[in-house]
Amino acid sequence: MDAGRLSPAPAEMAAETRVLLTIDTALYGPRVADGAQWQAAYDRSYQAAGVGVGYQLRILAQYALKACFFVDPMPACAYGIEPIRHMVDPILEAGQEVQLHLYPFRADPGGDHGRDEGGLAHYDAQAQRDLIDRARDLLMEAGAPDPVAFRAGDYSANDDTLRALADLGLRFDSSHNGHRHPRPSAIGLPREQIAPVLHQGVTEVPVTLIAEGRGARALQIRAVSLGEIKAAILHAADHGLPIVTIAAHSFDLANRAGTAPNRILVKRFEDLCAFLSMERRRFPTAFFTELDDLPLDRPSVLLPSAGLRRMGRAIEQIWSDRIEERAP
Repeated sequence: MDAGRLSPAPAEMAAETRVLLTIDTALYGPRVADGAQWQAAYDRSYQAAGVGVGYQLRILAQYALKACFFVDPMPACAYGIEPIRHMVDPILEAGQEVQLHLYPFRADPGGDHGRDEGGLAHYDAQAQRDLIDRARDLLMEAGAPDPVAFRAGDYSANDDTLRALADLGLRFDSSHNGHRHPRPSAIGLPREQIAPVLHQGVTEVPVTLIAEGRGARALQIRAVSLGEIKAAILHAADHGLPIVTIAAHSFDLANRAGTAPNRILVKRFEDLCAFLSMERRRFPTAFFTELDDLPLDRPSVLLPSAGLRRMGRAIEQIWSDRIEERAP
């Protein structure tokens, strides 16, 4: 029987629904020949037009919310540990959580550094274990606590990834994204799995989906409207889902060129934080380190598609694409 589809007892349905705000944090940018040139990628992806991690930490503090920043330490293989410390330190100083993110990274002797765009799932089981082990060591060298949770870059993970995590003692994974399934998100779970489930020795905490036509859309800050996020949280509570996982990137609130804030997305993030602050008793934000009691085997019931919600998103997207994304 599919663990994600078991029906809970009525008493269990009354448990609270927590919210995981997850922010993937890495040095995104073109390859550079000089390992000292990490600052440009840091400015464009971590600080991101003044609405990157520093700004996000201030808004989270303003509303007293918790968030998990998945930090990729692998660029340290080329640039040294300093840029990773620059990413980790502000997050920890703000009282937020750092967990492990990983894009396989190539540091060629000739100086051609950059991501392996094939993704983690393209590596065999032993190579994945070695990469995750190395990434964990680097993250801790940069000052982060021993991580308990993991997300693969671009959601590129499979069952070998989860077995490696279990072998290395990590308890949670959040790489299953049905919107990207079966490639690159290749974990052996149903596409519509959104409830946490024990799989391959770790607790998989999928990115939450909402239904859209015959498919589904991930609950990502850039991909859905505030109305859809609110509706998904309320729907989760009504159907006994113990957690809603919202995904974002450190650069998401800037335009795609990284040159200016995208005011539509900035407002969406700020309004979401205001909503979660107002509703903190019903929908408390959480860290992965607080999920030891996370109920498993609840039904994965996606928020049904609704024309009015999609229309609201479409209107926002038109303004975002035609106005905000054209900012200098």
